[in-house]
Amino acid sequence: MPVRFNGQDGKTARLQPGQKDSIDMNAHAPARLLAIGAFAILGSVFMTPTAFAADTHQHDAHPAVLKLDHGAKWQTDAALRQGMEAIRNLLAKAMPEVHSGRFDNAQYGALAQRIEGQVGYIVKNCKLQPEADQVLHAIIAEIGQGVDVIGGRAGGTQREEGVVHLARTLDDYAAHFDHPGWKGLKTGH
Repeated sequence: MPVRFNGQDGKTARLQPGQKDSIDMNAHAPARLLAIGAFAILGSVFMTPTAFAADTHQHDAHPAVLKLDHGAKWQTDAALRQGMEAIRNLLAKAMPEVHSGRFDNAQYGALAQRIEGQVGYIVKNCKLQPEADQVLHAIIAEIGQGVDVIGGRAGGTQREEGVVHLARTLDDYAAHFDHPGWKGLKTGH
C-alpha cells in the first residue's frame, strides 16, 4: 500500500512499499508536536473561538506566570492598552447594574461576548517582547476564566463572581504592565 505525505512544497507525494527517498518524514515532528501542544493548552485555558482565530503570538512550553521585568512593569503597546481599556470600560459600565442585581442573563452573555472580542483584538494585534508576552498570557488566561463565569459556562458559580474576578485581573494587569493613565475599578468586595 502506498504511503501519502505532504512534502515541504505542500504537494502530496506517494511512496510505494520498499521505495527509498531522501525525505525525512519525521524532520518536522517536534515542531508539529509543540504546535499541537500549545493549542491544546490554550484550548483548555481559554475556550473562545475568537481567541483561537486571532492568536498570532508565539507559544512555547513555559507556563505563563505573573512576574515583573526585573522589578519594573512590562512595556505595553497601543493595541494592548486599547483592548484593556475597552475591557475596563465594559466592566465599569456593567458594575452598577451587576451589584444591584438588575443585570440579567442576556446582559451577562453580551458582556462576555464583548470582552472576548476585545481579547481577540489584543491577541491579534498586540506585539510585545517574548517575556512580556508570557506574562500577558497569564492575564489572558485569568480573563478567560472570568469570561467563562460571566458567560454562564462555569457551573456552580454566580455570574457576578466573574465580574469581580475580572476586576481583580485588571488589578493584576495594572500591577505588572506599564499602562499610563490606567484607572482601576472598585468592586465593593
